[in-house]
Amino acid sequence: MANEKSFVAPVQTGLYVGNIPLNAYPEPIIDDKIAHAFNHSTRKTLKFIAPTLQNGEVILRPTLDTIRNGSKRWKTTAVGYFLGKRPYFHHLKEYAVSVWPGLREVTGTTNGFFFFQFKSVAVMEDIIEGGPWLFQGQPIVLQKWEPGMVLRKLKHTQVPVWIKLRHLPVELWTEEGLSIVASGVGKPLYPNAITRACTRLDFARVCVMLDVNSKMPKHIIIMTPDEEGGELPCKIDVEYEWLPPRCTSCMTLGHSAKECIVNNYQTTG
Repeated sequence: MANEKSFVAPVQTGLYVGNIPLNAYPEPIIDDKIAHAFNHSTRKTLKFIAPTLQNGEVILRPTLDTIRNGSKRWKTTAVGYFLGKRPYFHHLKEYAVSVWPGLREVTGTTNGFFFFQFKSVAVMEDIIEGGPWLFQGQPIVLQKWEPGMVLRKLKHTQVPVWIKLRHLPVELWTEEGLSIVASGVGKPLYPNAITRACTRLDFARVCVMLDVNSKMPKHIIIMTPDEEGGELPCKIDVEYEWLPPRCTSCMTLGHSAKECIVNNYQTTG
C-alpha cells in the first residue's frame, strides 16, 4: 500500500471538440470539424437558400407556395391595437377569451399589436364586424390579417367611447329615446345589456362614436314636450369612461400635440 501512487487526472483547459483540444489540429481541420458537427446536428431543420445581390442589397425571393403555406396558420387571425394605453397582456387575454367565443390563442408584440387567432374565418369575421370593441373603456382597432400586412397604426378621426347618461327620465329608456339623447354627444351606436333591459336606472350606458371635432359636453339639455303643448327642460349629466387624446396639430385622435410626429417635425425642421 505504501508503494502505490495516487493518480490525479490532468485538468483540461481551453476549447475542446469531444476530448480533443482545438489547438491539436491545423486551422483548416478545426473549421472542418466544427462545421461538420453543426451541419450534421439532429437539431438542423432549416436549409440554405442562396440570395442574390442587387445594387449592393441582399435580395431573397420566396415562392408563392412558400407564402401560401406560411399564410395557412394565420388565415383565421385578427390583428388589433389600442388607441389609448396598452393594457396588460394577461388581463386582455382573459377578457378576450371570456367575450369572444371561438378564440383559440392571443399573442402580442412589444410595439402594441395583438394577434387573435380564432377557430374559423367565419368566427373571426363575425367578431370584427360585431365591433367596435372596448377594453377597460378603451377601443381596440381590429382588422383581418393579410399576407404582407405592415403593422402600422393608422390615423383616426373617429373613435367609439362609452358614456353614462345620468338623470335620464325613464320614458326615454327606449331605443328611440336613447338615440335622441346620445346624439347630443356623438353618433349613437348601442346601449349595454343592462341599459337595454332597464334593470339599473342610476344611469344609461351607451356607446357613441366621437370625432376629432366633437365638443364632448359634460351635460346636455333635453326639452321634453308636455300634453299642453309646452316643453320641460331636463339636464342630463354626461360621464365619459375614457376620452382619447386629441391632437390639435394633425387633427387626429390617439395622441396629443406633444407626441405628434408632424408637430415635432415642424418644430425641429
